[in-house]
Order: sequence, then C-alpha cells, then structure tokens
Amino acid sequence: MPTDRGVYCPPGGFHIDPWRAVERAVVTHAHADHLHPGSRCILCSKDSEHVTRVRAGAGADLTTLGWGETVAINEVTVSVYPAGHILGSAQVRVEHGGEVWVASGDYKFAPGAERPPDPTAVSFEPVRCDTFITESTFGLPIFRWRDPWSIIDEVLAWWRGCIEDGRNAIVFTYALGKAQRVMRMLAEAAGDAKGSELPGPILVHGAMVAMCEAYERSGVVLPAWEKVTVESAKAHKGRALVIAPPSAGGTPWVRKLHPFSDASVSGWSQIRGTRRRRAIDRGFVISDHADWPGILGAIEASGCDSVGVTHGSVGPMSRYLNEHGVNAWVLPTRWEGEGADDTGDAEQEQETAG
Repeated sequence: MPTDRGVYCPPGGFHIDPWRAVERAVVTHAHADHLHPGSRCILCSKDSEHVTRVRAGAGADLTTLGWGETVAINEVTVSVYPAGHILGSAQVRVEHGGEVWVASGDYKFAPGAERPPDPTAVSFEPVRCDTFITESTFGLPIFRWRDPWSIIDEVLAWWRGCIEDGRNAIVFTYALGKAQRVMRMLAEAAGDAKGSELPGPILVHGAMVAMCEAYERSGVVLPAWEKVTVESAKAHKGRALVIAPPSAGGTPWVRKLHPFSDASVSGWSQIRGTRRRRAIDRGFVISDHADWPGILGAIEASGCDSVGVTHGSVGPMSRYLNEHGVNAWVLPTRWEGEGADDTGDAEQEQETAG
C-alpha cells in the first residue's frame, strides 16, 4: 500500500524503497531515489552490499540475500531476483496468504538479445506473480533501444576521433551504474575486459571514485582508471576519456579540461533536442532502464493479473495496459524516474582538474 514514506507491506511491517527513514526497509538498489539513508534495518541483495554501504553508511544495519534465497519477515516470505538495472539491483518477491507480489524497482529487460546488455550486472530474470509493480521511466512507444554494443562501438570511434584531433573525450553519465557499465563495455569492445586495448586512459570525476571502488570490491572487473587531478589531466591531455556526472557540465571544473569534445550517455538522448538543450557535442542512447518493448515484455513474462505503474510515464502506460486487458493502476511516488541519481558535486571537484 502507498504511504507518505513509500510502499508499505502491512503484514510484513516493512517498506520497499522508502523515500524517508523507516524502521525496516527492503531496498531494490542503491540509487538515491530508491535508497534513503537512516532506516534502522535495511535488506538488499548480496550483490549490492558494497554499493549499498557506500550510500547507506558504514554503520548501517544491513542484511543481504542471495538470488532466490528467502527470509521470513513477520507473516511474509521475501526473496530477491535480478533486475538487471545496475550491480545488485533486485526485484523483491513478496508472498503472503497464497498471493505473490513483485516490486521490480528499476530494471532493464532485453528479451531475445544475442549478448547480455550489461556485463556489470546480472540480467533481468522474470518472476511469476499475481501483481507486478513496474517502473515506466521510458514507458512511451518512442523509446526503443538499439543494441547497446553497437552504440558502444560508436562511443569508441568518437573517442579515437577525439585523440586524432588532440582533444579529451568527456562523457557525462550517472555516477552509479552507468559509468561502470560504460567503462567495462568500452574495454570489451576494444578487445579486453581489463582495458589493455583501449586507445587511451580512463579518468573519472571524484564523485565516481567510491562507486568504482565498490564495484571492484564486489568482484566486477573494470579497466584501469584513475581520478582526474591536475597532474593526470596534464599527463594525458588530448588522449583521455573523462567520465563525469551530468552536473559537471558547463562548470569551471570541466572547462579546465580544454580542449575537449563532450557527450551524454543516456536514454534521454533519444529525444530530439536533448543534446542541444544541454549544449553538448554528442548524445549516445544507452539506458539502464527497460524501453517500451522491454516493459511490456517483463509484464507479460510475469504472468500477472494486475500491474502497479510507477516512476515516469505512468498515465500513458497504465492507460495502454487497461486498454489491452491488463488491470493497471498508478502507484504514486515522489520520484519521476531516471535523473534522480546525478550525485556528482561538480563544485567540490573544481580544484582537482587541470
């Protein structure tokens, strides 16, 4: 049931992804719009333990579950399954009185893909249920993703072109999940997951350091990287790929990296005019969320009778489902979808770049 703190399960006595501190929280993943620090007890997937601790704090009372592992919370049986959104992102399966609900959090689902879309996260696993709670960040028919590996090839070619022109290549994207995914995919596209075949070094904004380290502690192989400093920027001038949060764009921090070409890596780049409004050179369409076919495919694969729609285009998505024989209803949230996790503090990092 919806409350002023988020979705609440009365027989279990816990909230799922609360947006305020609560007594007991079950968290799908560590993005800021799903994990609010301060809850007394937090349950999350085992794969997300390290990134969750970065966000929740080292002293958080954290309990983890492996994929498919169950735990009884009061009268409810809870388990978690891969959502494919970022490292450790989970769907929460809740069973009580013979009825099963699945809160999917954020997810990406690419049915029929020849290659896993994200080498840094376990792919989405459909879970059968009576009621499925789905996000709809990109819940409009216009959003249909191309194969992300073909987009990564374009990013790699753009980076090489920047090097030929003696410019740094700057990619603006989210600090948790997308940055690490792009790094790993670039390394694999160049020929080696560890990055030995990349055309130049990878430098990361200070806001991304903790999450890159958390990914590596979780066992995810990333190519070699280093934090942007005055020294590293000068040493690699005209060769580096610099990864920074969107908030760094147009700041004194980024202007110190001239000469450069910049790009955004986001699902929103599919909308004509987004790149122009953000005053950047390129827009590459790679999202950590399901597109229109992915959302519909996930709903169908769940076998559900009822769908709660939240985050994003809730009106069009719920109307479409109801018109096509699926009982759909809107689940209120204080968040609107992708964009809430731009955690980089660009001003704080101004003095670290050259």
